[in-house]
Amino acid sequence: MYPRLLPLFAPRVMCGLALVLAGVVASASTGWAQEADLGSMVRDLSSAFGDVTPGTDEGASLSGRLIQLFAIITVLSVAPGLLVMVTSFTRFVIVFSMLRLALGLNQTPPNIVLNAMALFMTFFVMQPVFEDAWEGGLVPLMENAIIEEQAVRNISEPFYNFMLVNTRDKDLQLFTDIADEASPPSDGPAALPSWRVLVPSFMISELRRAFTIGFLIYLPFIAIDLIVASVLMSAGMMMLPPVLVSLPFKVIFFVLIDGWYMLAGSLIQSYVSG
Repeated sequence: MYPRLLPLFAPRVMCGLALVLAGVVASASTGWAQEADLGSMVRDLSSAFGDVTPGTDEGASLSGRLIQLFAIITVLSVAPGLLVMVTSFTRFVIVFSMLRLALGLNQTPPNIVLNAMALFMTFFVMQPVFEDAWEGGLVPLMENAIIEEQAVRNISEPFYNFMLVNTRDKDLQLFTDIADEASPPSDGPAALPSWRVLVPSFMISELRRAFTIGFLIYLPFIAIDLIVASVLMSAGMMMLPPVLVSLPFKVIFFVLIDGWYMLAGSLIQSYVSG
């Protein structure tokens, strides 16, 4: 699985580095041109790129490219937030965090382990979506088979369908009413919810499912805490913290039922089957 994920991220990382370096070079060249006489360099650039005098078509084209460069860098800076908003990462990381609290372990497993586990499980669930976006949008764009606008639509469509399938109709209706948009019909895609409606609807749907799973995880561990507290009270050991005694019982209980296997499998199957 992991080698197949490398083509998804390596070109994007290289493009991001190239864009950053291009911005640095552009800003540095502007400063040099203001402080020194670079007539020969300007003539060379003019012969290579043409006249970029403000007000001309070439100048407007250059301004448009700078705006596009700024937009791309902005998108790359918010990429982690996009990962959280349009993938299954939210559900995984919340469930794992609530499991750790239910066990009574403060820093075990550590945050980096939980986040890494949630991230790779997200890659596992989202791999078909990433492949559709790569093969339908990025590859044709790099081969100059489609234009940028069509590539954006082809890339976003798999994520849109994934989010739509995993979003409750009630949540969609809530934001549709607030946004004063037409209700999504069930017989056609003509008035499907916009991204403005779909993203927050998907987020609260994921939060609801994550908290529901967390509540179910809490129940057996609360029962163990109550049993241990009752035994200690009946034995007259009121000064001994019940959490200190129940912690090893909760850990061994989770290990005996193969909790990580059951939890990870159930979380992934909730998307695969859904």
